[in-house]
Amino acid sequence: MTATKKTVIGLLILVALIAIVPLFILQDAEFGGSDDAGSVAISEITGVEYEPWFTPIFETAINGEIPGEVESLFFCLQTGIGVGIIAFVMGRFVERKKQEDGKSGKKKTK
Repeated sequence: MTATKKTVIGLLILVALIAIVPLFILQDAEFGGSDDAGSVAISEITGVEYEPWFTPIFETAINGEIPGEVESLFFCLQTGIGVGIIAFVMGRFVERKKQEDGKSGKKKTK
């Protein structure tokens, strides 16, 4: 096994531990969202209950709060679109580099 493979495997194990260990160490913890934490912090600082400036468009359209599953779906779609854009841009850079190397007569050696 090469050093690169060992490094990749080690990093994957480290990432898995970072994701899993807090769940066992902090079993009674509540993992709330940043919106809730921000609202609480503003209420503590100002001394009055925080009131949002506006209601999200989808909540207005359905006359209620968006179900958690739908909210998660929107978040996943947003993430997928962002990853697609990043992958496309990186792919363009790689292809541009290959074309530039081909034009200048350089050959890539391993």
